[in-house]
Amino acid sequence: MQRIGLLTSGGDAPGMNAAIRAVVRKGIYHGLEVTGIMRGLAGFIDGDMQPMNIGSVADIIHRGGTILRTARSDAFTTREGRAMASENVERFRLQGLVVIGGDGSFEAARVFHEEYGLPVVGIPATIDNDIAGTEACIGFDTAVNNVVDAITKIRDTATSHERTFIVEVMGRNSGFIALQAGLAGGAESILIPELPYSVDDVCQRLMRGYRRGKLHSLIVVAEGVGSGIDIGKEIKARTGFDTKVTILGHIQRGGTPTAVDCILGSRFGAKAVELLMDGKKKVAIGLVSGNLVQWNLGNTNIKPREIDMEVYRLAGILSI
Repeated sequence: MQRIGLLTSGGDAPGMNAAIRAVVRKGIYHGLEVTGIMRGLAGFIDGDMQPMNIGSVADIIHRGGTILRTARSDAFTTREGRAMASENVERFRLQGLVVIGGDGSFEAARVFHEEYGLPVVGIPATIDNDIAGTEACIGFDTAVNNVVDAITKIRDTATSHERTFIVEVMGRNSGFIALQAGLAGGAESILIPELPYSVDDVCQRLMRGYRRGKLHSLIVVAEGVGSGIDIGKEIKARTGFDTKVTILGHIQRGGTPTAVDCILGSRFGAKAVELLMDGKKKVAIGLVSGNLVQWNLGNTNIKPREIDMEVYRLAGILSI
């Protein structure tokens, strides 16, 4: 192996740059040439690639987003699009590929390997933290901390005005951000798509807090549950409480990555290079019990990520 490609795909996640830096510098350390592919799978098709060196990744570990930029590509879902990418593999003489992204990016890497034989290694990077086979994805810890920081600020206003605030957070169809941030931020209720909820239960919890003199309430809602605005209207109609809704949106995925994400990205990136050098063909990297693990892309026996019910119950107990 002499030259590998590197791309980031799907939604950006804080810590991606740490992984990019690690791939480049680990690769160069072992005598490999690293080619950066710009704009994800779209750039893979367009041949938007450039050689990377040690200076290419200087002073990026603390930066959010991805210096390679990212884009989803409908064209890559077609055989014609993947054939164009294959031509660029030959043109740039790539002998391996590191893909940093989520489930969609991993699936694209799997299909491309099976059609064209290019060895691929996937690095899990998504704030949703919903990739099977790993307990942690790049970007999740930063997103949770961003949400907790926002909750802390919102609480000041909620207390001053004696209001109920609903904070809608990202996560796609998973509730990992909502659960972790809700527990860390002291939310009264946490609504996640993995578990059913009752607006009556939420309102009863709010009323109990009000009767014991609580000046404010915070409810964290995962976007997969539904509209925080609609839930807020229903709560206000049932309780009469002044209820405001804050949708944090993409602010959750920006900013300086936490030390946890910088370290995780660095470990994943270095391991990806090692796996390609070891002759691995179609694998992804994960973190389980603090240790780096690997699994074959497309392995249907990998258990999907599940909500930790003990953590969920604890959040409910502590918010009484």
